[in-house]
Amino acid sequence: MPDKSFLTWPFFADTHRDYAGKIDAWAQANLQHVDHHDVDAACRKLVKALGQCGFLTHTAPATEKDKLDVRTLALSRETLARHSGLADFAFAMQGLGAGPISLFGSADQRAAWLPKTRAGEAIAAFALSEAASGSDVANITTSARRDGDHYVIDGEKTWISNGGIADLYVVFARTGEAPGAKGLSAFIVEGSNPGLSIAERLEVIAPHPLARLAFKNCRVPASALVGKPGDGFKIAMATLDVFRTTVGAAALGFARRALDETVSRAGSRHLFGAPLGELQMVQGHIADMALDIDAAALLIYRAAWTKDMGAARVSREAAMAKLYATESAQRVIDAAVQIHGGDGVRSGHPVETLYREIRALRIYEGASDVQKIIISRAVTSMAESAKHA
Repeated sequence: MPDKSFLTWPFFADTHRDYAGKIDAWAQANLQHVDHHDVDAACRKLVKALGQCGFLTHTAPATEKDKLDVRTLALSRETLARHSGLADFAFAMQGLGAGPISLFGSADQRAAWLPKTRAGEAIAAFALSEAASGSDVANITTSARRDGDHYVIDGEKTWISNGGIADLYVVFARTGEAPGAKGLSAFIVEGSNPGLSIAERLEVIAPHPLARLAFKNCRVPASALVGKPGDGFKIAMATLDVFRTTVGAAALGFARRALDETVSRAGSRHLFGAPLGELQMVQGHIADMALDIDAAALLIYRAAWTKDMGAARVSREAAMAKLYATESAQRVIDAAVQIHGGDGVRSGHPVETLYREIRALRIYEGASDVQKIIISRAVTSMAESAKHA
């Protein structure tokens, strides 16, 4: 059984502890046999199930006055990832895809879409990345020009999660109010829009719905603009500020599962006439794994707690949490594969699946090297501010 002692940490309220128990019980009952042969169908089914059980209500606030509880989002992703990477994906994308609307949308936009995403009745997607501008958001070339009461979007997006199955896409495009990052805006584009097509479905080592999107004379009403013209970069960064911490939480869930599998293996597998776990080298690996997991959890829930306590931005804390949690989870899972020997690379084995699942987390929502840049700039800025204080 996974370690639950972290729930006693002062980062959490009793409501969080109760919620952690409920979602874990649901995951144990419903996520033991997720079918990965048709990931589109599986994701649709998971989104619907998560919505019907009420878990997706935490991915977007019920009213404009309410706020996202990042600790609940992180607990959700950690728990779901420990049981099923695809379930975590389905949950996470409802939050990230609808994030710009829940954080910056108008009352009409919120009323039109959030009840549906919270109920699992509409699948959301966050369309930011392009072939030449993944982490470099300021380099976006997809354009949106004003045409009377509409905007016309042209260009391409790629590596878009839920691409091909989403009912709504929040698309970031250049509207030209200023050079670089200051000239971007965000738009709601319905999946049925005739100007939007799926140019390519993308296959990756851990199957998820991913696609390259093409926008050609894609007309959307001016009311589809999220926030104000030129607010796109601010909207994207504020959304990632919230959800980047939860990427670390998903990695933490993967790492916890890897440790559980390793401890079980060490107790049941015999080598040289004794349990594997009696070898000092194996004990050393398990100790390193446990240390990485606790350190990651502290960074993740520090960042989540800081945001929930009212911090306007947690870019530094979220970057630290994502960087350390994803990199350390890779180490933990690699050790688990090694300790499992041949079984560790057998297709379908839990640690083999984890090995494929973890790799992408070190790339999306800002690759590890990008997180280092964010952290370095934040630390340097703090030092400069202290000089002039």
